[in-house]
Amino acid sequence: MNILAIGCHPDDIEVSCAGTMAKYRQQGHHVIVCHVANGNLGHVVIEPEELRVMRREEARRAGALAGIEVITCDVGDLMVYPNEEQRNKVVEVIRYARPDVIITHSPEDYMPDHTAVSKLVFDASFAASVPHYLNAEAAPLTPIYYMDTLAGVGFLPTEYVDISDTIDLKLEMLECHESQMKWMRDHDHIDFAEFVKTCARFRGLQCGAQYAEAFTQCYAWPKITTKRMLP
Repeated sequence: MNILAIGCHPDDIEVSCAGTMAKYRQQGHHVIVCHVANGNLGHVVIEPEELRVMRREEARRAGALAGIEVITCDVGDLMVYPNEEQRNKVVEVIRYARPDVIITHSPEDYMPDHTAVSKLVFDASFAASVPHYLNAEAAPLTPIYYMDTLAGVGFLPTEYVDISDTIDLKLEMLECHESQMKWMRDHDHIDFAEFVKTCARFRGLQCGAQYAEAFTQCYAWPKITTKRMLP
């Protein structure tokens, strides 16, 4: 299968579903991760343009650990909106990846950039399937799964993936985002790796695994499927 995970910022996939992405790869599937935003406002000291370049490289290093292709729409932080221009960027990504399944943010996530990406993916996944839209080869209609919110707030899972065998790789991928991890440890006194591991342990407790990631399916016709699309 072709798997496409579309997150907002360069570390969002590592936080919420990198264990699942790594598991897909171990099963031989092709995985592409796309970031809509470039993360340029994610630091207090580092200037936006320098950080933009830095975070793109961090994301590529993280993806390389699991054999994942990483691409970006390169939209500035807090500039993500479900408008025509950005929808078309996501349409191009979907048509490039031709996914069998898309994973993205929950519509109920905690910040505007994340919820905007969720809306963009929902809209673009339909637009990408319209043959005469943008005069390019249409992509098939694709099931969408929403990944967990930060700390699981307000998120009621309907499916789980056991990531006990990929939790270490997930955390190693997360540590590639040094500009974020170091700042949170040094200045915010937050060990974000421990935060993410704790969330995975909690989801594991819910489903009888040591560590797990949680998802819910997008229940919109005709995206619903009886097939098990998660690994």
